[in-house]
Amino acid sequence: MKLLIASDIHGSAHYCAQLMAAVEREKPDKILLLGDLLYHGPRNALPEEYDCPRTYAMLNSLKDRVAAVRGNCDCEVDQMVLEFPVLADYALVEADGVSLYVTHGHLWNEEHLPPMAKGTVLLHGHTHVPVCNVHEDYIYMNPGSVSIPKEGSRHSYMTLENGLFQWKDLSGEVYREYRAVR
Repeated sequence: MKLLIASDIHGSAHYCAQLMAAVEREKPDKILLLGDLLYHGPRNALPEEYDCPRTYAMLNSLKDRVAAVRGNCDCEVDQMVLEFPVLADYALVEADGVSLYVTHGHLWNEEHLPPMAKGTVLLHGHTHVPVCNVHEDYIYMNPGSVSIPKEGSRHSYMTLENGLFQWKDLSGEVYREYRAVR
């Protein structure tokens, strides 16, 4: 099974279109969206081509393959236009022998750990910075941001296939890897 993992689109039709091209290229079985899909939030400048209706139309075309969690910028009105559930604070996903605790990061994160089994990957967005921190009892990963990367990072997403996590820029170039299952 191949997963494509993305976060923090923030209503950018420009970068969402590039993510859609990545979905077409990658052909994932499932797509995990880690929140902050439509609204840019009061702390962020408007992203390029900020257009929520175009963005949600693109995302809705993937509805049969999407699992999503709520970001701190997502709310009930977003659920009115998105055709897949987006208001859960977390999801537990098993893929390729890897246990994932999927959340946005504003509630559960490295400083405030959720209840999770030893060896679980805590997977969240929110910070807009790609990360892979291996701890004794868990691994923390972040795909970075599709539309508003921070700390000099790239516009990015992740894939998980055969136990291998890959961080990729929107053109598909791999810039980091972590093998969770040997």
